[in-house]
Amino acid sequence: MRLWLSGYRSYELGIFNEQDLKVKVIKAALKERLVAKLDQGLEWVITGPNLGVEQWGLEVVLELKKAYPDLKLALLEPYADFSSRWQEAKQVKLAQLRSEADFFGLVSKKPYQGIRQLQNYQNFCLNHSDQALFVYDELYPGKLKFAYQASKKKANYPCELVTMDELQTFAADYQENYGSW
Repeated sequence: MRLWLSGYRSYELGIFNEQDLKVKVIKAALKERLVAKLDQGLEWVITGPNLGVEQWGLEVVLELKKAYPDLKLALLEPYADFSSRWQEAKQVKLAQLRSEADFFGLVSKKPYQGIRQLQNYQNFCLNHSDQALFVYDELYPGKLKFAYQASKKKANYPCELVTMDELQTFAADYQENYGSW
């Protein structure tokens, strides 16, 4: 099974610090979902480089690979020089994640030229995965809405969502069962 993992950008969630409690909640929720998918035959996680859910997902998968060495991670960027305008520390972090992925590739080898490259990236992810896991809530649309809408249109393509309500419940249940974060 090949899973496309994506979700909100960090700024869409109001997260501007990696130490934010919300990051821990999202990572824990992703880990729980991915472990369940591993039990169902998950082999590859395909994701992008965006700051937020995609990078946190990369970190979670890299952590899971210690216990599940057969799990593979593909990091795809929609175009060349994707992170060229980011702060240096964020570029360094992405370079580290690239180096740890089992596969890294560019959907377009050209620098950003227009929306078509993002559409091609989305189509590539849809056509090279068997299902999707998105941290996304239709009540709070963000940039992922286009990918979510496309996934709904693809026949026989399951798209599982981790919604805001689910994250809230997950956080409360975790705290009730394990104490503080």
